[in-house]
Amino acid sequence: MNKPLRRVAIFCGLLVLALLLRDNWLQFVRADELNSHADNKRVQIERYATERGNIIVDGKPITGSVDSGGTYYKYKRTYVNGPMWAPVTGYASQVYDANFIEKIEDGILTGNDDRLFFDRTLAMFTGEKKKGGDVVTTLNGAAQKAAFEGLGRNTGAVVAIEPSTGKILAMASTPSYDPATIAGSNDEKAWVALTESKAKPMQNRALREIYPPGSVFKVVTAAAALESGKVKDIDAATDTPEGWKIPLSNLPMKNHSGGCADASLNEALRISCNSVFAKLGDEVGVDKMTEMAEKFGFNAEQFVPVRSAASVFDKKADRGGNAQASIGQFNTATTPLQMAMVTAAIANDGKLMKPYMIDQLRAPNLDVIKQNEPEEMSRPVSPENAQKLQAMMENVVSKGTGAKADVHMSGVRVGGKTGTAQHGEKNAKRPYAWFISYAKTDQGSPVAVAVIVEDAEGVGREDISGGGLAAPIAKAVMKAVLKSRG
Repeated sequence: MNKPLRRVAIFCGLLVLALLLRDNWLQFVRADELNSHADNKRVQIERYATERGNIIVDGKPITGSVDSGGTYYKYKRTYVNGPMWAPVTGYASQVYDANFIEKIEDGILTGNDDRLFFDRTLAMFTGEKKKGGDVVTTLNGAAQKAAFEGLGRNTGAVVAIEPSTGKILAMASTPSYDPATIAGSNDEKAWVALTESKAKPMQNRALREIYPPGSVFKVVTAAAALESGKVKDIDAATDTPEGWKIPLSNLPMKNHSGGCADASLNEALRISCNSVFAKLGDEVGVDKMTEMAEKFGFNAEQFVPVRSAASVFDKKADRGGNAQASIGQFNTATTPLQMAMVTAAIANDGKLMKPYMIDQLRAPNLDVIKQNEPEEMSRPVSPENAQKLQAMMENVVSKGTGAKADVHMSGVRVGGKTGTAQHGEKNAKRPYAWFISYAKTDQGSPVAVAVIVEDAEGVGREDISGGGLAAPIAKAVMKAVLKSRG
């Protein structure tokens, strides 16, 4: 072979080698990345080529699939009571992907999860259609309905937890939306309307919004005071003068009710004395206050498995800031989930269970692929101090501002705490109405609830209160859970 031909042959050989290397790189190294790439239409088409599995509540599906009649996407997602369940299910769209449970458990719902390999292989031999698996939730349908209908046309959120296990029983957020309106391939108008709405109907306020907690945070400060030993007897005077001065300033801490001078911890929680809890927060100190808040879950994201924003307690606050943070002001901010966790831990005698809302994952043949089990997260307070907190919270309902939360059922005790959280520059915006509560029987506590009404339709500023707006919603949710358990 002459020299020019040899050069051409070598060059062609190098080209073939480069082609082989590139082909192997794409097929083996980047295969997973390309298969899941957002611009790979085949992935999205394949996702809707078969019926998705369902999300299950109380043994019944709250989702479904219908033939879309489209050219590329055979099936389209449907929802039962879509707006009520949207904060749980999220959406599954042929165009806009998916979120919440629909996204997190997409592999199970489409049938593409590696754990369903045997089912897919068996279907190839039997000729059966490929099917997706099911996601069985921990949710209680009656509690969810009570929460959603209780919020009504107001802006707000509700979270209910089973304290002994951490199972989430309800998660409502309003205003909401119907995920079915954006499930198809021609829903751009609906998508734009939802994503550009100032009301943020697609925002899961139960998990993704953080709010100033106001007076409901006082139960955390009470827990810190008891655990640190600053208070031993909840009925003893706290030596708190009226007009107690905020540290590093000459400003007095204002109370919104009389009788706070030297009030006991029990009485201070009942009538919600700012001065007593600010002073206790100062005595406990920012380090111990932060430690207590973090034991309850503050300053960390939670995954249920949908991600929840991290609630905030400022660990670098000065004395004045810490005193105000201890009554739920300053930089303190929380999700409704977080306040439900605080309440659940107190109701569960000091043991905080990790919250979760997926009970099990099932194969199309109903075999259980994964069973989630209760998991202890922390022990913020001792059983003795938890029971003192319970006595104080039950006093709030029986003799204080939380009367509208009492379920009036034989053998059931209800504990709670109201909160009206000021916010905005110079507190100019309409306050938030909070209520946290639990129901307890001789067999333990079946439910703990956190409610926030962010904005109440048709209610004047002077009429906004946790006891008036949020407590009745908590009551309805607790009664729903109690009745569903017989």
